[in-house]
Amino acid sequence: MASGERRVLLTGATGFVGGAVRPALRRAGWTVRCLSRRPPRPGERDDWVLGDVGDTASIRAAMNGCEAALYLVHGMGEGNDFHAREVAAARVFAQAAGAVGLRRVVYLGGMIPRARASEHLQSRREVGEALRAGPVAAVELRASMIVGHGSLSWLIVRDLAARLPVMVLPAWLRSRTQPVAIDDVVAALVAALETPLAESAVFDLPGPDILSGAAILDQTAAVMGLGRARRIEVPFLTPHLSSLWVRFVTRARWSVARQVVVGLTHDLLADSDELWRRIGHERRVPFVEAARRALAADLAATAPGVWGIIERWRTATARTAA
Repeated sequence: MASGERRVLLTGATGFVGGAVRPALRRAGWTVRCLSRRPPRPGERDDWVLGDVGDTASIRAAMNGCEAALYLVHGMGEGNDFHAREVAAARVFAQAAGAVGLRRVVYLGGMIPRARASEHLQSRREVGEALRAGPVAAVELRASMIVGHGSLSWLIVRDLAARLPVMVLPAWLRSRTQPVAIDDVVAALVAALETPLAESAVFDLPGPDILSGAAILDQTAAVMGLGRARRIEVPFLTPHLSSLWVRFVTRARWSVARQVVVGLTHDLLADSDELWRRIGHERRVPFVEAARRALAADLAATAPGVWGIIERWRTATARTAA
């Protein structure tokens, strides 16, 4: 490593958040080494290594020469045993970080409800605990819905708002959350690599708005120029049953969408916004603006097939009514 060079290991480099944070890391002066289970695309600028976060030998080799690491992997939807495998991999990663002398690990997890967490949120909590229990200081950042092109939860919201002029409204859509823009999440991840800390810590990443699931759908439809969907309230429609129509209406993989929907049963609200104050990033992107940016980045704004026809019909009807 060249004198003065700062190298960070980026896991989950091919994912939604990993792809967004890579250029920001370079702008902040980091040399980025990407760990992936898949080869990089031709022409990638960064240093890429193949490996798995749960394999001690490959992870130690990938960490060699690095000062810090971003842990952005999540195995939701990769089999029924994803919970146990995620926690085991985090323990391996934490021990490897200590063995090679990393200074810090930053992990992006999920906001935890005050009531009982779904399996995927419980898995994220335990992954954070495993990393923070290791020998290297770890910063766990907890976000609820991340708004941006490529986000699974945003894809579900976007498709539901675009495609359903009439919507069955289950009681769980009254649950509230604080959606956060991908731009704000990226800023937090980069800053967390260098924020002074005496020991491992947990910080929430709330967006500036507190919104129910129904309000998120309404505001997304408004940004798209569509009217609010007519609603039929069905209090007995469980999250599990709801995930079936989510599977039908959206492009999201059902194995993953099901876990996301079940995780929306309770409020996902931050305990504090301390990190934003610490890093001087208190002006966050409002949900409406984050939705506009996500839609502008969606090059396939209208889907092909039947759902594409429905989207075009809804857009044309809204313009005629205006």
